[in-house]
Amino acid sequence: MWWAWSFLPALVLLSELSVVRVQTAPCQTCRKLTDSFIEGLERTANKNFGGGNTAWEEEKLAKYATSETRLLEIVESACEKADFECNRLLEQIEDQVETWWQQEAPDLFEWLCIEQLRLCCPPGRFGPDCKECPSGPGGVCGGLGRCEGEGTRLGDGDCVCDPGYSGHLCQSCADGYYREKSSNDNNSLYLTLSLIPLPSPFVACYHSCKKCTGPQDYKCHDCKPGWILHDNKCVDVDECGTELARCPSNTYCHNTDGSYDCRGCDQACVGCMGSGPARCKKCARGYRIKGAKYIDECSERAIACPGLNEACINEEGSFHCECADGFIRRDSICVDNKPPKMQFSSTVFSTPTPLVIMFVIFGSLSAVEADE
Repeated sequence: MWWAWSFLPALVLLSELSVVRVQTAPCQTCRKLTDSFIEGLERTANKNFGGGNTAWEEEKLAKYATSETRLLEIVESACEKADFECNRLLEQIEDQVETWWQQEAPDLFEWLCIEQLRLCCPPGRFGPDCKECPSGPGGVCGGLGRCEGEGTRLGDGDCVCDPGYSGHLCQSCADGYYREKSSNDNNSLYLTLSLIPLPSPFVACYHSCKKCTGPQDYKCHDCKPGWILHDNKCVDVDECGTELARCPSNTYCHNTDGSYDCRGCDQACVGCMGSGPARCKKCARGYRIKGAKYIDECSERAIACPGLNEACINEEGSFHCECADGFIRRDSICVDNKPPKMQFSSTVFSTPTPLVIMFVIFGSLSAVEADE
């Protein structure tokens, strides 16, 4: 095709890059590409072939505005070199771009991304068939949320409501919020389309309240999990004291506001009822039952290390035996760490030095003496 070859080396290089690429939604990639293409149209709107004789060029070479020279210039800068998704899509839509360029130019995004490639949907629609999003008097999701997947071929179309709102069209008060009453509060106010943003009619309750009539802690009507209603106040449930907590072995329950967590027992314990060695249910090896105090086995044992020349080394919860200073372990026995003494024959030391050297060379002292 007319411009594909100029992109081939770059596309091959991009496909072989080992860097991690962020995968974007197809519709988002298409929208980004068409927006960049429109920017290219605006950037080249007042350009020409650059030969100096614009009238002759347009008479002989056709107008620059509709030329493939201009199209190629726009295409070459449509995607950033590092944008793999954009470059891959651009390679795939070569024919569609050329078709759009040669005809009366409709809106590129609508024609390419929605009608031709079917990657996007018009505003207010979602999913493979571009179904209509839930809408109310205030627009999509009542103007108080967003439609999941709106504008794309993805999503389920459910309303994701703004904080404080809930329901199919985000018209209800969410848990933990209440509708604040005021002198100018009027239900019709929220049903009127206006260019001026309306203040939110919902305000957060006290943090422990699920339903309330005001922000104070004594205006609760229902409580969040982990709390219980008492005199219009939500009181924390002590899961640890009521045995509602479920903690794994060798941990203990620690109560928190509205919940609890499980924390590890002290290393001196096998099971515990709280923090520290004094709350042990049973002591770990090397600890006593009285407050789980640390034991010095070396001082308590009559003969902690029975081996000859061994020393007892105390550890937290245990001990081990090492050879005493100046000794080294050989064959499970601690022996004196000194090199063995070398024993030489008295014949060697009684023989003159030259004869000893000759003995080493010839291997026989008697042979040397015979030669003398």
